[in-house]
Amino acid sequence: MDCAQALEQLKDKIGDCQLCALAANRQHIVISRGAPAARIMLIGEGPGADEDKQGLPFVGRAGQLLDKILAAAELPNEDTYICNVVKCRPPNNRLPLPEEVAFCKPFLREQIKIVYPKIIVCLGALATQVLINEQARITRVRGQWHKKGAFWIMPTFHPAALLRDENKKRLVWQDMQQVRDKYRQLTLDDQSRR
Repeated sequence: MDCAQALEQLKDKIGDCQLCALAANRQHIVISRGAPAARIMLIGEGPGADEDKQGLPFVGRAGQLLDKILAAAELPNEDTYICNVVKCRPPNNRLPLPEEVAFCKPFLREQIKIVYPKIIVCLGALATQVLINEQARITRVRGQWHKKGAFWIMPTFHPAALLRDENKKRLVWQDMQQVRDKYRQLTLDDQSRR
């Protein structure tokens, strides 16, 4: 079974999930967008209003900014996969609660297992805490590579944080340049093994 089929099966498995209170007010379960077998996976916190309406992650203002960042860093759309820790919109765009994260974490783990990217970019504190360390502080760990198993993980600020504080743009740009360089290096390594 290929990645696209496996992700469709996961989508069917998630179905009309009612595991937590977030199900009560959602319009759509927001699973992902992007390439099923991508080398780069970007993981945010949870869907916002635009994402809930369209059923796709990162399509609002923060998503448009993310797309511009990815394009500027020359990270190809055909090799990126974008999702969130939780699949339903928290009310008023608040951070997902620990129990909401706990219910969605198995779905996220399965997404990672299926896509099996080489690089994971944690967009914001919550994704960083879920993937790297519960005690991690984004201001302390952003811009530093973390190796977990087969994955290179780069924490950086969430694009929504850049909309609130333009001073963070330079830092995110530095982080994404590191992601671009690692992506190029890993791509060359893959080609030399063939």
